[in-house]
This record gives sequence, C-alpha cells and structure tokens, in this order.
Amino acid sequence: MARIIGGLAVSHTPTIGFAVDHDKQQDAAWAPIFEGFEPIKAWLDEKKPDVLFYIFNDHVTSFFFDHYGAFTLGVDERYEVADEGGNPRDLPAVNGHAALSRHIGESLVADEFDMGFFRDKPLDHGFFSPMSALLACDDGWPVEIVPLQVGVLQFPIPSARRCYKLGQALRRAIESYPEDVKVAIVATGGVSHQVHGERCGFNNPDWDAQFLDLLVHDPLRLTEMTLAEFATLGGLEGAEVITWLIMRGALSSNVKKLHQDYYLPSMTGIATLLLENEDRPVPVETTARHLKHMRHQLDGIDKLEGTYPFTLERSAKGYRLNKFLHRMIEPDWRRRFLETPEALFEEAGLSEEECDLLRRRDWRGLIQYGAIFFVLEKLAAVVGVPNLQVYAAMRGQSLEDFMKTRNQQVLYSVAGKR
Repeated sequence: MARIIGGLAVSHTPTIGFAVDHDKQQDAAWAPIFEGFEPIKAWLDEKKPDVLFYIFNDHVTSFFFDHYGAFTLGVDERYEVADEGGNPRDLPAVNGHAALSRHIGESLVADEFDMGFFRDKPLDHGFFSPMSALLACDDGWPVEIVPLQVGVLQFPIPSARRCYKLGQALRRAIESYPEDVKVAIVATGGVSHQVHGERCGFNNPDWDAQFLDLLVHDPLRLTEMTLAEFATLGGLEGAEVITWLIMRGALSSNVKKLHQDYYLPSMTGIATLLLENEDRPVPVETTARHLKHMRHQLDGIDKLEGTYPFTLERSAKGYRLNKFLHRMIEPDWRRRFLETPEALFEEAGLSEEECDLLRRRDWRGLIQYGAIFFVLEKLAAVVGVPNLQVYAAMRGQSLEDFMKTRNQQVLYSVAGKR
C-alpha cells in the first residue's frame, strides 16, 4: 500500500523562481531563502519519495473565471511549464502519476468532495517556483506528481475547516492505493502578504510564527477561524495558507517537526516547514473497508448489459479521441474533417484503431472504446446523421426497427439550421 512519509510547506512567491533563473542563490538578499530550503532538499534526497502530492493555487494562468472550481485534481501523465506573460521558464515538464490521481479522485468523491479534474493545463509559479528550488531537474524531475489546484482567488472559497477535512480524506485515499509508493504532501502559498489595494505590501511576521506553531501542534484551532480573520492577520492573498491545512490534515495527529524557517525579503513572508509523519498501524483491516466504500455507488453496474460508465479510467483511455471529436464545435475543424479527414487524423495523432472506428462510423464500437456519447452526437451532426440512427446502431438495429420501439416517429440532431 502507498504510505505518506511526511509533509512540507513552502511559499510559492515568484521571487524564488526569479532567483533560481538568474543564479542569485548566493546574493545577500536572496541567500536566506535558499538556506531555508537546504534541510528540505536534504530530506527529499534522503527519503526519495516516489510521488509528491502537490497543493498549489494557479494565478489566473491556466484556470480562468469562465470555469473556476474549488478543488481541481490533475489526472494527466505530464504537466508543462506555463507561460505567465514573459515566456515559460526554462524547466522540463514534470510527469504525473495518473493512476494514483484517478484513485485519489475516486476516493475523494466517495467521501463527498465534489472534485473537478484537469488535463492539458500547464502549471505556473504556484507549482514550479518552489519546485525548482527544492529538486534538481537537469536530467528530468526525480519524482512524479499529483497536483491539486485550490481555487482561492474568487470568493466564495473553501473554508479552513473544509481544507483540513479534505486532508483527512486525502490520507484515506493515498493509504488505500494498492501499490507500494512513498508519497510526500507538499503545500505551497503564503505566508502573510497582500498584493492589491491600499493595503498592498502588508505583512505580519508575528502572525506567521503563530500560524506555523498552530499548524504543527494544534491545527484544529486554525479551522475555527474565518477567512476574514485569516485576511485580517495575514493579508487577503495571505489567506491562501488555509491550503496548508490540507497537508496537515493528511498527516498523523502527532508529527515530528524536522525543520522550520522564515524570511521576509520583500512582499511575501517566505516560510518553510518540514514535518515527518508518525502514523501508527491499527489491528483491523480499514483499507479494504475504504476500498469497498469507494466502489459503493457503482457496485453492481457491471451487471447492466451494454452499459459503459464514463469513469476516470475510461476518460483517460479515450481522451485523445474525445478531444478530437469535441473540436467538432469549431467550424474550421469540422470543415477540415469533411474535406480531408485522413490529414486531420494524422494531425491529431489518432491511433489506427481510432481512425478505423471513425471511418466506419462504428457508433457502438466508439462507445466501447472509450468515447462519450455527447461527442458522438456532435460527430453525427457534422456528417448529417440523426441521433435516432446513432441510437439504433447502439442497439444493433436498423433505424426502421428502432423507431418502432419509440412512442413518436421523429428524427432530430444537435445541428443548427443549415
């Protein structure tokens, strides 16, 4: 089974990434930042976690307000470096542990956290700024990640208590994963700072010290605070430290503090914290019970003939195909599909199996492969096939025979007027 070996927290100010990129680690103004990172770097080198569960918030780079969620879990195999306006940093992409991501996602939803899931989104300084200071990446990153983006910029946002409870659920999720992987929980963001309005430049080192002490020794007291109280003490943007409670909630009640440091160079208090887990085994089989709990809502659905739930696993398998078909909402894409489909298949990198299914308009085969119906009806609209003909093909019937099973003899599709 997977095991959480510890938790670490670090600010994610772009100051850190700037200093790394410009080789300022030894300059007087910047050196204290990197001195605070050294014990964490040594711990990571010694313990060699297989996976970092990485909690961060995006800064209106890959996540915009046209679709903004509270807790959004990455389920991709690879994460690129985002361009935040001045070209991406010269860092390699980082690999994701997609199987663990999917397991965690299934577990968290079973524990009644309404998760969002993302792919194809590059990560900004909320992730890569501290990452580039903690791990060498000349030959690629030495770990895989599971990233969790927490939406803390557009209110309402999750409460401190909700973040802590998510951490507790995260522990159950990770510890029930069947493979032997070592996981470290990383929390980023904070500490006190405000970067907007007349209060811009606000810091509170006394509160930062008190927050870190409570986080280690009495995190439940922090869950009693409101977001307004966090903002009053640490600045509005500094209130993002509630996400550190996700990390703390995922650890055992008793932890060993191996390192703590603090430095305030300019706009943001930069804190580092390293906690080692002190979990204890219990003499009953709780993991099997939790796995059963995770499967409870879909238990028995495999007995429904001709039914294919669109799970995270099916979504991952069919992602390339579904992405191809989703683009039928673009006029130029569907024009090119009708005129030069083979060239479009090649451009999209579809497999021969996927191409064959599309050429033959094998509607049932596409579903069985991993397509979701709602991109198939877009394809049907493009090629002039009514929905009812697709439904008939699903059943293995002619359109005429399928129509006999309907109350009204009507044909329709999602296509607009031509």
